Amino acid sequence: MSDRGAGVTRRDFVRRSAALAGGLLAADGGIDAVHATEAPDDAAVVARQVASHLTLWYRRPAAQWVEALPVGNGRLGAMVFGGIERERLQLNEDTLWSGGPREWNNPNAPKVLAEVRRLIAEEKYVEADRAARGMQGPYTQSYLPLGDLVLAFEHGDLARSYRRQLDLQSAIADVRYRVGNVNYVREVFSSHPDQVLVVRLSADTPGMITFTATLDSPLRHDVQIEGDVLKLAGKAPANADPSYYDSGKPPLVYRDDVGMTFEAQLSASVTGGRTWQDRAGLHVRGADEVVLRLAAATSFDGYDKSPVREGRSPGTIAAARLRAASAKPYAAMRDAHVASHRALMDRVSLELVPPTPPEKSPQDLPTDERINTFGAKDLALVGLLFQYGRYLLISSSRPGTQPANLQGIWNAETRPPWSSNYTTNINAQMNYWPAEVTNLAELHEPFVDFIERVAVNGHRTAQVNYAARGWVAHHNSDIWAQSAPVGDYGKGDPVWANWHGGSAWLSQHLWEHYAFGDDVKYLRERAYPVMKAACEFYLDFLVPNEKGFLVTSPSASPELRFKVADGGTAALSAGATMDRALVWDLFTNTIEASTALGTDAAFRERIRQARARLIPYQIGKRGQLQEWAKDFEEQEPQHRHFSHLFGVYPGREITRAGMPAIFAAARRSMELRGDEATGWSMAWKTNFWARMGDGDHALVILTNLLKPAWSTATNYTRGGGVYPNLFDAHPPFQIDGNFGATAGIAEMLLQSHAGEIHLLPALPSTWPTGRVRGLRARGGVEVDIDWKDGALQHASLTSSQARRMRVRVGDRTSEHQLRAGQPTVVSG
Repeated sequence: MSDRGAGVTRRDFVRRSAALAGGLLAADGGIDAVHATEAPDDAAVVARQVASHLTLWYRRPAAQWVEALPVGNGRLGAMVFGGIERERLQLNEDTLWSGGPREWNNPNAPKVLAEVRRLIAEEKYVEADRAARGMQGPYTQSYLPLGDLVLAFEHGDLARSYRRQLDLQSAIADVRYRVGNVNYVREVFSSHPDQVLVVRLSADTPGMITFTATLDSPLRHDVQIEGDVLKLAGKAPANADPSYYDSGKPPLVYRDDVGMTFEAQLSASVTGGRTWQDRAGLHVRGADEVVLRLAAATSFDGYDKSPVREGRSPGTIAAARLRAASAKPYAAMRDAHVASHRALMDRVSLELVPPTPPEKSPQDLPTDERINTFGAKDLALVGLLFQYGRYLLISSSRPGTQPANLQGIWNAETRPPWSSNYTTNINAQMNYWPAEVTNLAELHEPFVDFIERVAVNGHRTAQVNYAARGWVAHHNSDIWAQSAPVGDYGKGDPVWANWHGGSAWLSQHLWEHYAFGDDVKYLRERAYPVMKAACEFYLDFLVPNEKGFLVTSPSASPELRFKVADGGTAALSAGATMDRALVWDLFTNTIEASTALGTDAAFRERIRQARARLIPYQIGKRGQLQEWAKDFEEQEPQHRHFSHLFGVYPGREITRAGMPAIFAAARRSMELRGDEATGWSMAWKTNFWARMGDGDHALVILTNLLKPAWSTATNYTRGGGVYPNLFDAHPPFQIDGNFGATAGIAEMLLQSHAGEIHLLPALPSTWPTGRVRGLRARGGVEVDIDWKDGALQHASLTSSQARRMRVRVGDRTSEHQLRAGQPTVVSG
């Protein structure tokens, strides 16, 4: 059928395409992964095709998944490989998970809890670990791939002038190349306004686009034809075991009565040529221009509803989205997509000016070569990494979607690393560290929604597993909001499976969303009730130790074991430092929330008194902040987790001014941990050193992070870095490292956790000059900063409401009266 979106005659199309090719593809260049020919000036010509300074670009198609480029609208994602003869777009939909609602609580847990506490009190830690396994429930379910859209072209794979790119400002992935004398252009984006994936194919010579599009999935599926629409209808497994767990049974289990259904629908709008569909695919022959639209949906209708018995009709939803999108011209869809994306992306800009301009701009090199050659020495690449994290959050988390999981929304595996779930002992939280400070507050909302759902289930877990009030959450969760300890009823290691701090840490995000936004209605109706209930659990769970201090028992410091007297190791003790820090943070935030709302004075006083009785921080024999109540020796001294330093970041209790001795001990702890780690751990370390006010050390960590990672094999020690597409490497890929790095760069430039706005608190010496626009501080203050020769030139502070604010520059502080909506200038 003809494309309403083309809106051009054959002559107009040829003229427009020729102009495009003249501007962008006038000379030969590039290289194909299979075959290539080059003219002398190819590299320079291809390098000039940059859409903007915020562009990832490459001279060859992606050979593996971590080279492909991600697009997403918060719900529907694709990884674009950029193949010449065969293009693969790997597809995801954010509600496509295995399983369904189920019972995961353990009624035997209270009896086991009493025994575990007895063993810990007797310092029988190994025995306590063994007993605690009796408190566990099932593993979480897994986030799954939808499938692949494959385009098989009939022009061969001998291409010139090849280039693929992702423009972060437009959120459009482009592929451009020449076959013979014909220039081909491919544009891909996932539209948030229209809720479809869009692929536009064009050539500068009429009648040269011939291909077959097919849909496939690694899950159970069937391909169907309905009119001019190609459909992929599938079903998810009832259970998917984690990739690290072998139960001795089939890891993927399908059942008729459990497991959501899904559907993807594809249509083509064609200018010139002809098209038809059959079971072999969607065929296009001799077209001038083609616009493909793909819609997808699942039967998911809520975390507490069976996707089989109470689910939605994915085919009906996908058909409605496809029908609506097909009625719109391509140009209108593209413009709406770009406008929606840029409304978020353009809020923040960052420019880091190198001390000495390079003779040749690193931006003339493809992104993978920039990573390999320059790393963090390329300040524009640091800025690109910063904005890439913001791009990924926009693409994987929009109001009304699921929150970004361990891989955002991008996953190609039926048994993805760590189930691609929500790991709540840091990773899920790290995904949202940049949301508030980099001016993407509404993207925090899916995580806030998720926390509320986990809290509902967590009330039942607190009651059944602990005989306690309030709510509790543990190490892992999923789309079904699992709240109980995982481990397949005794198979999980208590060092992570029995950690119960999820409710306290998740509650911090409820408070931070208020602290940055000042929305009292949100605080009263949504955040405070959940925070208060989290406090109720810990009021019941805390017990006095031999000195009368309140501690948690059992207590783990994820995911690190300590050495015991007989030469073995254990996970559980009483009063791990992280628990103390989490509970202090929860109690403090709830006290401030209650005060701001003028409510619950008696309850506020109760948690204030409990907070005063928490076990104090302790300094160990190496001058370090102890990780446990006793000065145990770590099994792995350079472990990737440093959970006991939560009070430095993302907490706010341990500051240089407020607790100088503990602050120094925390620094000593990090020195002992070292500077190498997995990718996400280095992102956390960047934030830690920024809070320490040590910008040069933070940059050391960023330098270690912004280096090439080649292996995708699981490495729990020092394998971190980034892949060619700038995805963070644990390894394998974990998106929290990208989000954590973005937050860390922001934390080097602006901090507001200590009751003041601190400008340039951790500026590296090699970032002497620069400017940043649009960062946010707590209190609803937007901040622009300019600096030169390592010193503040001026800053502009714009508050959402009138307020008095203290501002720090170096060791100097000043008081400023901010007026609502009116910029206040602070000079250096």
